[in-house]
Amino acid sequence: MKKATHDLIKTALLSISFAGLVAGLGFYVGNRPDAAGLVWSAGVIPVLMALGVDIVRSLWRGEVGLDIVAALSMTAALTFGETLAAAVVAVMYSGGSFLESFAEGRARRDMRALLSRVPRTAYRHLDGALAEVPLEDILPGDLLLIRQGDVVPVDGTVASDMAFLDTAALTGESLPARLSQGAEAMSGATNAGKPFDLRATRRASESTYAGIVRLVDQAQRSKAPMARLADRWSLGFLGATVAIAGAAWWFTGDPIRAVAVLVVATPCPLILAVPVALVAGLSRAAHFGVLVKGAAPLETMARIRTLILDKTGTLTDGRPRIVSVDSTGSMDATEILRLAASLDQASKHPVARALVAAAKARGIALTVPSEVTETPGEGVAGAVQGHRVIVGGEDFVAGRLGDGAGGIPPHVAGSVLVAVAVDDRMAGHLVMADPLREGTDAMLARLRRNGVARILMATGDRAAVAERVTQGLGLDGVRAGLTPERKVHLVLSERTSGPVMMVGDGVNDAPALAAADVGVAMGARGAAASAEAADVVLLVDQVDRLATGIEIARRSRRIAVQSVVAGIGLSVAGMMAAALGFLSPVQGALIQEVIDVAVILNALRALRIRPDTATPATSSDPAS
Repeated sequence: MKKATHDLIKTALLSISFAGLVAGLGFYVGNRPDAAGLVWSAGVIPVLMALGVDIVRSLWRGEVGLDIVAALSMTAALTFGETLAAAVVAVMYSGGSFLESFAEGRARRDMRALLSRVPRTAYRHLDGALAEVPLEDILPGDLLLIRQGDVVPVDGTVASDMAFLDTAALTGESLPARLSQGAEAMSGATNAGKPFDLRATRRASESTYAGIVRLVDQAQRSKAPMARLADRWSLGFLGATVAIAGAAWWFTGDPIRAVAVLVVATPCPLILAVPVALVAGLSRAAHFGVLVKGAAPLETMARIRTLILDKTGTLTDGRPRIVSVDSTGSMDATEILRLAASLDQASKHPVARALVAAAKARGIALTVPSEVTETPGEGVAGAVQGHRVIVGGEDFVAGRLGDGAGGIPPHVAGSVLVAVAVDDRMAGHLVMADPLREGTDAMLARLRRNGVARILMATGDRAAVAERVTQGLGLDGVRAGLTPERKVHLVLSERTSGPVMMVGDGVNDAPALAAADVGVAMGARGAAASAEAADVVLLVDQVDRLATGIEIARRSRRIAVQSVVAGIGLSVAGMMAAALGFLSPVQGALIQEVIDVAVILNALRALRIRPDTATPATSSDPAS
């Protein structure tokens, strides 16, 4: 049965029970108690019948819920003539169910907003004209026009000089990001600047936004381990409730006291507070760019004790950057970089692309190369403004120069040397490295404050590189040279000391992400396989959002537990007061429903969680 139908039924039951209560009070005030009793009973019976159907379905699935207490209290009240108490319970129970649906809908507001933004069509350039086409007709390579205010329909690269994209709906970033030509644009972002052209790289069904929508749908249908635990506790609470009600009847001989006990225990806040708080936590995490696939991973995130981080693309940016430009002759560093980057525009090698991006970020004007020849994986040679330029590995360039080769400058482990020769002489070297992400120290400190006791790094890179990158971070261990199988083994071995979270971005990380209690994928630039295997996807390319997600998870779980403990404590106190004769059935019903409303409102505090987030370190140009 669809959620809309459930909501309609809950609204109808609340309306019927409330109308019956009000009409019965009218007859009662008009000195017609018999008619009042009949009207109150008529308002209760539909609620009781619907409740009975739900109970039978739950028992058929092997679940014993606290709805049984509500059914017992209404049945007992009708049996012993406490029709007003039964009517109050019916109104409050149907009202509680309605409020629960409303609360979950309020908690999912951000997620529904995400779903509602899915574009249906796009404008495609074709034969010098624009045509509006359905998303399913867009193919990789198509050139699209993204108008101001449009949502980017598919993943692609910016084909215009630049673009300004608002990613707030995806990542929580308040300022638009400036993307230069060739930069990757994520579907789901909004064009906050002038119209620009986008070169599609994926079909709509395979794009980031489509994947996000699927993950959101999974999150909405999930049920956390904590909620299932609440269902298991329900049998014990049901037994305690029946025992107290039976004892009150046995020792006093007054069945009304038993009715009052049953009424005050209906319904238990245990089944209300947990799902509301966790769903609110899911919504809040999504607001900050942390997409959790369900309430189960969110609840587990709150108990994480060990964190395993991949290196490349997680602790580091994953894209090499220029550390220094060393000249071996009279040519200055800027000119060496200009000539090398101009030539490398003709290459698709990752190092060449990083070199070109670095030159553009420094405002260096590049020229078009000619006579370009490339040896895949080794280097490029060609002409730039009349100069003969060679760019590549030391051996490649030295082999082309012969006696013109120069010495190799000193460099640290893990860096990449790009040799540059101009006019048959070694001009210099570009030293490139994959640096640690800015703010990593602060992020690790936040994780420690949020209960993560053990933090490891796992990488397939060499030990010397891993040690250099993590120097001074205070990690509890560094595991280098790991194959995907050994990463899985590391995750399994660490699980003996508590729940383990694994963070990665590559295809080789996917098995370890699946093996961990909670797998986290860097979704902005990570592989699709890792995102599919993970329980959590960071939609923004900033690993500090990991600490934000864990903090939201812990505080959401804490709010749920607080609501449950307070609600059950007050319920038990009310049951004892009813057993001792201090509360009538009507009074007990009113008091219990006040408790239920209070715990739901308290659970909704998870929507206002403000994590201790420092200003994220972002670049105005992702390609820089």
